[in-house]
Amino acid sequence: MGLPRVVIQTQDFDLSTEIAALRRENRGVGAVCSFVGVVRDRNPPSRGGLPAEGGVDLPVKDEIDLPVEDTGDAVLSIELEHYPGMTEQSIEAMVDEAVRRFDIVGARVIHRVGRLRPLEQIVLVAVASAHRGQGFQACEFLIDYLKTQAPFWKKEHTPQGARWVDARVSDDAALARWGIMAGNA
Repeated sequence: MGLPRVVIQTQDFDLSTEIAALRRENRGVGAVCSFVGVVRDRNPPSRGGLPAEGGVDLPVKDEIDLPVEDTGDAVLSIELEHYPGMTEQSIEAMVDEAVRRFDIVGARVIHRVGRLRPLEQIVLVAVASAHRGQGFQACEFLIDYLKTQAPFWKKEHTPQGARWVDARVSDDAALARWGIMAGNA
């Protein structure tokens, strides 16, 4: 059967391993285009001058001693949830649509779930194609589709507490470029 096109997992992934596997399983590959998304580090710099491991230097909510204005949009971690089975099926349909729209010979989407800290990898979209143009387009299409249509729920853990993250208008606008109207935000 070979490499699964869609994987939802808690553990991290290795980009070079995933690219090598995608190339090995697809003949006629002239280009592999990829996107790796990471959890943004929106935290203030360390008061000691060096960032803590993972770029985060903020203690948990109950121990915070910084004024609120100093924490701003600080995020200690994010937590991603999904509905097993439904999420994979939804992303498989996205990959099918990318294959219909673009001249690609393979694709791999890995999305992590669970609790992730700033600077950790969260998503990989890799596309194999004969030529780079179609690969870049398919990769961009898939990440735009994932941001708006994949059934994931994201919670940010901040110094002030946890909050669910709503869809953004800019993500819907990115998907609209492909002729798909989302209306999530």
